[in-house]
Amino acid sequence: MLQRNIETAPVIRPEDERLGAGATVVYGLQHVLTMYGGIVAVPLIVGQAAGLSPAEIGLLITASLFAGGLATLLQTIGLPFFGCQLPLVQGVSFASVATIVAILGGGGEAGGLPAVLGAVMVASFVGLLITPVLSRVTKFFPPLVNGIVITTIGLTLMPVAANWAMGGSRNAADFGSMANIGLAALTLVVVLLLSKLGSASISRLSILLAMIIGTIAAVFFGMADFSRVGEGALIALPSMFHFGLPVFHLAAVISMLIVVMVILVETSADILAVGEIIETKVDSKRLGNGLRADMLSSLLAPVFGSFTQSAFAQNVGLVAVTGVKSRYVVAAGGLILVTLGLLPVMGRVIAAIPPSVLGGAGIVLFGTVAASGIRSLSKVDYANNMNLIIVATSLGFGMIPIAAPQFYHQFPAWFETIFHSGISSSAIMAISLNLLFNYFRTGNSDQQSVFVAGTERSLRYQDISELHDGDYFQGGKLFDAEGNEVPIVAQPERVSGH
Repeated sequence: MLQRNIETAPVIRPEDERLGAGATVVYGLQHVLTMYGGIVAVPLIVGQAAGLSPAEIGLLITASLFAGGLATLLQTIGLPFFGCQLPLVQGVSFASVATIVAILGGGGEAGGLPAVLGAVMVASFVGLLITPVLSRVTKFFPPLVNGIVITTIGLTLMPVAANWAMGGSRNAADFGSMANIGLAALTLVVVLLLSKLGSASISRLSILLAMIIGTIAAVFFGMADFSRVGEGALIALPSMFHFGLPVFHLAAVISMLIVVMVILVETSADILAVGEIIETKVDSKRLGNGLRADMLSSLLAPVFGSFTQSAFAQNVGLVAVTGVKSRYVVAAGGLILVTLGLLPVMGRVIAAIPPSVLGGAGIVLFGTVAASGIRSLSKVDYANNMNLIIVATSLGFGMIPIAAPQFYHQFPAWFETIFHSGISSSAIMAISLNLLFNYFRTGNSDQQSVFVAGTERSLRYQDISELHDGDYFQGGKLFDAEGNEVPIVAQPERVSGH
């Protein structure tokens, strides 16, 4: 009888492990600290682009913390049909930043935060509807397209980091001063030093710690003003539609819909990755539940003044590093985020951090996004195809709004709203060219760019160290002066003395 009970006992999934209360809170806090710099950067960028006051930017920050906490709880604890019940941290997505800024710059009825909030809600609702048929949509977002889009996201945010490093406001008397740039450089150096010299835990928190150290230095040199932090409530519930009721414009929705497609693909990858890391089963039903939670969170976030929600990849990495697989640990992190979202004073503190400090950290933070895209593009096959041309054209197209912000001013307003975002521009071009060259191509299947057809522009030490007078390379092989092939690895004596 005992043996039978043992055999029929339910198997506990790795993610359902329950730790002690203390360990759960500590590990949950570690998740919050790991993603804190990223989650507050988005409302900071958007708030400054929208011309909000520091107090209103503080409200954007707390709204993002609150919405991210609720999204994390929905993803980890779950409801029927919503939530993958995996240790996955949710928060406001970097992918939407450039598109949001482009919508804000639309001016008149087509711009402003209400238009952003409306675009996020409609695009997220469409994303929620298409999750059952996601497999038919993701074919338009292979690593080639995703890598282009993610790289463009990082590159389009670089002007923001540079503007921050110079002081934030072009109207300020000290904009571009050596004091501001020096403070940004100090923050950047601290990020690099902590990343290199610190322990694994310190390295993960390098951006957050560098912002704290940079702010302390700014206070010491009289470059920070926290005098208005105490103005306003210490504890308050997020206001619903504080920045106005959402308005809906087709061009803004189309731009945001592209972002939502990217988010769905990224979250799918994160769900599958964390499932593999913790060694648990992730089937199509569980994946769908996770994506629906993603889209429902994004749909409701504008109610509190936040934007699209997605999984944070750095926290997936934290699960792999720490080996802590419990979803309840991440849920504790979600509760901490909700609590921070109820403290407007925390948002005002973040909003008071000198822009130069944010600029130094932003160079690494935004550069990491671009580097992630480059890493995806490095896995793409460029032999006997037109993929290099697709990458080159799409990235160039996405850089036009950055290099020449006035480029689309003579176009219709709806066209400018869509293409003034580098992300939308590069995504539309990448999807179109990928379909044209990789799906609908005819004739010679070995068509390729002349740049790919040329030799790789790389040099290995062993290629040079093993050369003697008269030796030469031909067809990837090494020959001596008499024309005899010389095995490179098998001739260590030929390297001696070089």
